[in-house]
Amino acid sequence: MPARRPLTPAVPNRVAAGLKAALHNPKVSKEAKDLAAERLEEMSEPPIGMSSSHKNQVLGGYKATLHNPRTSEEAKRHAREILEAEGIQLESPEGVSADEHHKRILAGYKAALHNPRVSDEAKKHAREYLKEHGAL
Repeated sequence: MPARRPLTPAVPNRVAAGLKAALHNPKVSKEAKDLAAERLEEMSEPPIGMSSSHKNQVLGGYKATLHNPRTSEEAKRHAREILEAEGIQLESPEGVSADEHHKRILAGYKAALHNPRVSDEAKKHAREYLKEHGAL
């Protein structure tokens, strides 16, 4: 295997995008996909220039994909893979009913409304969510 060139600061985002594309391309061999997955794992640090806030917004978008009825099953599968790779729990905690889990989600949004460290934008989102679910 040829030596890999060191990456300059602007390149990691493009490399990661190419590797992700290879993973989802049906014309790419299993060996190439395995190498792409391995390389992405090596690059697990957030891309340069991506703040943790931006990363959270991106992950939130993947969560929204799971609940959007207009999203394809393939897109939902991809979103699940990304979220699970980030260690995000997608199912209700063990021993907690779906109703109890929903109550906990609503409680979290209500708490966000009273937390001074939560941004105005996040509070707006919390209000919208609570209104949509009849909790405000």
